[in-house]
Amino acid sequence: MALSTVAWVTMLLAILALPGVAGAILIRSLRTEDRKLELLREQGNIDSYPPRALQELREWVQTNPNDPYAPEARQRYNECVRSLREIDEPYYDWSAEQIEALETIEE
Repeated sequence: MALSTVAWVTMLLAILALPGVAGAILIRSLRTEDRKLELLREQGNIDSYPPRALQELREWVQTNPNDPYAPEARQRYNECVRSLREIDEPYYDWSAEQIEALETIEE
């Protein structure tokens, strides 16, 4: 049972395309991690959440105060807020106004 020409062409394209896409994603990922490491070395600390994720974490903590993971979530939230106040250059896209508006959550 021989494969059709279309099947051979599809397999060849997949063999050629997948390593290229994987390589591009790997290079992008390594560059972002390199940027994080550079900021960590320069500042000694780095923000751990982007603005939207931190807002969602705060909302989750407020809606689930009795969840067993709530203390850890509050701690992570507060750590990120303190880090943002201490560092000069955040990794994620935070504005100065957003950082000033952040408040820690009582633990």
